[in-house]
Amino acid sequence: MLYLDAAATSAVRREVLEAMWPYLTGDFGNPSSHHTVGESAARALADARATVADWLGCRPSDVVFTSGGTEADNLAVKGIALATPRGRHIVTTPIEHEAVLESVDYLKRIHDFEVTFVDVDPTGLVDPAAFAAALRDDTTIATVMLANNEVGTVQPVAELAAIARSHGVPFHTDAVQAAGWLDLDVSALGVDALSISGHKLGAPKGIGALFVRGRIPLEPVIHGGGQERGRRSGTENVAGAVGLAAAIRLGDAGRQERAEAASLARDAFVAAVLSRVPDATLTGHPVLRLPASASFVFPGTSGESVLLELERRGIVSSSGSACAAGSDEASHVLLALGFDEQLAQTAVRFSWGPEVGAPELATVAEAVIEAVRTVASITQ
Repeated sequence: MLYLDAAATSAVRREVLEAMWPYLTGDFGNPSSHHTVGESAARALADARATVADWLGCRPSDVVFTSGGTEADNLAVKGIALATPRGRHIVTTPIEHEAVLESVDYLKRIHDFEVTFVDVDPTGLVDPAAFAAALRDDTTIATVMLANNEVGTVQPVAELAAIARSHGVPFHTDAVQAAGWLDLDVSALGVDALSISGHKLGAPKGIGALFVRGRIPLEPVIHGGGQERGRRSGTENVAGAVGLAAAIRLGDAGRQERAEAASLARDAFVAAVLSRVPDATLTGHPVLRLPASASFVFPGTSGESVLLELERRGIVSSSGSACAAGSDEASHVLLALGFDEQLAQTAVRFSWGPEVGAPELATVAEAVIEAVRTVASITQ
């Protein structure tokens, strides 16, 4: 089997499990406890926080451990919007992950925020001029994802964040899909908040982190004992934090070289599919995209039927966001890019890890060509 659904989740790396094991067994203590077992856990948590901070180029005190990317997005969007006294206006895009869109909708419904959605072009890119025009004196937060989870388009976040900063608006980016492939140095990006998720990096599900610049006020969304410097209550997942740090160390070594190799293999894969599948269209930006991601629409087919055919041939992929699994609605991302609902239903997304290279993608391309041909012949 070839697994090409890394955008949904990745396998936990053995080295990560080995790093976590002591904190699931002998060093199982609560890091808030003032005894030797708790203090051992506290040291491990502090070391993990320092690793995440070093990776992001920020202070350890700016890192908040969460249960994953969804909670990190919720904490950033709700927490900054509710704590910032500028007003009740949010700027975002229609192609954000559901964790951001639902948080924005909550603020609109329950707290009477206004929302401006900045349209994207047919490749999924935000126009910086349109973004700037959307900002107002009462804008409390702007949030634009770094890389889209469905079509892979990479946004000019550094430029957008600079525009927001010039207007005094806090800027958040969802970097869940970008982590492991792109540079997430928060100073270079110029962002005030950034979300990541462990299970996209080879760490387990249930751990993530939010960077929040120290000067940015943040209202917690989970209340309790005041852990994480009062920003996220609840006993910390020490083993998960250790696993996240281990995954970051492993993934950061040779990242640029892997990304370059993945981009070359991706381009060959895309070219093979587009040259031999009639009317196939690559979705997202052709160049400004994640190195290990490619998504297509295949007119005259059903995306779900193509996925089943691919699985019969030993290829596992997806039709879009795993967080919208079970929904029979067309992708909100593809609709925002201008695809009609019927065509959006034919989408198939391929995303892979460093273990999948050019030879494997050549095999996948042949399987895609045959699967689409089979489905198209049935539906005609």
